[in-house]
Amino acid sequence: MTSFLIYSIVGLLLLNVMMYFQQSHMIFFPTTGLEQTPEHWGFEYEEANFNTEDNIQLHGWYIPQAKSEHVLLFFHGNAGNISHRRESIEIFHRLGLNVLIIDYRGYGQSKGKPSEKGLYRDATAAWHYLTEQKGFEPDQIIIFGRSLGGAVAAKLATDVQARGLIVESTISSARDFAKHVFKVLARLVVIRYDFNTAEYLRHINVPVLVLHSPDDEIMPFQLGKKVFESAHQPKQFIRMRGGHNNGFYQSQPEYEQQLSDWINAL
Repeated sequence: MTSFLIYSIVGLLLLNVMMYFQQSHMIFFPTTGLEQTPEHWGFEYEEANFNTEDNIQLHGWYIPQAKSEHVLLFFHGNAGNISHRRESIEIFHRLGLNVLIIDYRGYGQSKGKPSEKGLYRDATAAWHYLTEQKGFEPDQIIIFGRSLGGAVAAKLATDVQARGLIVESTISSARDFAKHVFKVLARLVVIRYDFNTAEYLRHINVPVLVLHSPDDEIMPFQLGKKVFESAHQPKQFIRMRGGHNNGFYQSQPEYEQQLSDWINAL
């Protein structure tokens, strides 16, 4: 019995050490090469290059919309890069918004290596780019985050006073997600990451829009509901259709109309 306990403890420690270093590869899937630019999509745009507080050089695109006074700050999911977000950029452009979309550190042409704290710093740097270099006032900025970007967007919204916050197909927390996907393993290993969208929303006092699909095969629908329940009023929940990566597209045209109604209500 003593030997069994010792082997069990050693095995559990080894499992935790191994999983500690593997978790980053399970969360971040960056792509470095940009396949296209907004010019290929028929948009004028500006290269956005700026540094974070820990001196990491980031890259993004600022896509102007003539005569618009508001800007959408776009945080994408955990895979790919900004060149894979054409359809969403087209939607927000049709909605009459300027758009700033950035790549996190380690993604696209941004330098560095992704980490949770690093992504939060990247979001703050993007906010300062809009307010200091582009001259937007805080109440002209709508923060948008999809999937993992929802946690990044929500964390930023706890530190700034934006016009509103949109989180789409995101998780309530990394631990909640792990419990749904790795039911046994999540109880045996230390979860290295937080990404606690639900907790961040408890500290936000701006209008919040939450979108999620019951058919989402990656981010469980009940976690999206938990995100919504954590938010203060005024808030709205939109039930989408389709899977995790194409739900916004399969939910058209209602998706775009509902976004338009919510943005105009601001």
